[in-house]
Amino acid sequence: MASEMIKALEDLEKEKGIPKAYMLDRIGQALVAAYKALYKRDPQSAALDNVFVHIDEETGEISMHAVKTVVEEVLNPATEISPEDALAYSADPQIGDEVRINVQTRDFGRIATSTAKQVIIQGIREAERGMIADEYASKEHEILTAIVTRVNPMNGSAILELSGKRERTEAVLSAQEQIAGEEIREGDRVRVYVVEVRRGGKGPQIMLSRTHPGLVKRLFELEVPEIADGTVVIQSMAREAGSRSKIAVWSNDENVDPIGACVGPKGGRVAAVVEELKGEKIDIIKYSEDPVQFVAEALSPADVVSVQMKEDGKSCTVVVPDDQLSLAIGKEGQNARLAAKLTGFKIDIKPASQAK
Repeated sequence: MASEMIKALEDLEKEKGIPKAYMLDRIGQALVAAYKALYKRDPQSAALDNVFVHIDEETGEISMHAVKTVVEEVLNPATEISPEDALAYSADPQIGDEVRINVQTRDFGRIATSTAKQVIIQGIREAERGMIADEYASKEHEILTAIVTRVNPMNGSAILELSGKRERTEAVLSAQEQIAGEEIREGDRVRVYVVEVRRGGKGPQIMLSRTHPGLVKRLFELEVPEIADGTVVIQSMAREAGSRSKIAVWSNDENVDPIGACVGPKGGRVAAVVEELKGEKIDIIKYSEDPVQFVAEALSPADVVSVQMKEDGKSCTVVVPDDQLSLAIGKEGQNARLAAKLTGFKIDIKPASQAK
């Protein structure tokens, strides 16, 4: 039986990746839980510190013993023993002595065995959850391709099946994290951004998004080799998912045009990103360390007459031609709002006639 147990644990390690040493530890905990159950102790309480289990990793042989204190009156038979009973383990037991008693697992009853079984099953579940959490924690801030398995008509959330080492890992894409106007159906393959992996008692929560600015950044890394190799850098970005994004790019090589690299031959690279984002408009501007130049570029496609930085270092006044005012502000203030997010400055836009 011992050798069969070791073989089963080795098979479990190969099949599910759960280490044999981990499961041997859980079996030891299960035996302690069974011992507590034998003495009608709460199996969920802290493990008794007088019980010791050793399992040989090679043969699977189990040895278990309890250390009990010799007392005149036994109040807790799990940790105490009378002098008369102690004679079976010691030639001359005295009050206060400790005796070592071998525990025979075959003496465990049905309840104790059931308790041990539950501890082992729980150990397998916890190990699997931990491995899933570790796998996807390493993919935080990356893009994954997932398959929509079902859509909740009540709240619009989608259940996705993620591709990974596990046979089946599901995560929820909430309606709030979906692109506005995007219709997701069962069977669709979608790209999602892993925002965060949270560990919990019921298993890991994989937080997914299609509205996060990081999705746009990662899509450009996939489409633009110059970004992937570090020649072109996305310095900052701002996004209103489903409508418009602005990205500021910089080249570490003076011979490489950062905007041209992102746009690609015949606009193919940016077009691929726009298609994935279901038609979301993308403004690509050149980053500048000069805040005046950076703010002016950020308000593209509007022309800018001047930018005056204020003393607080956090805001500025921008003057644009009268006929460019609505373009600079954008529909419902979107262009100005995204430019402010992109640059980090509070931007006050004025027409040239008013500025004079």
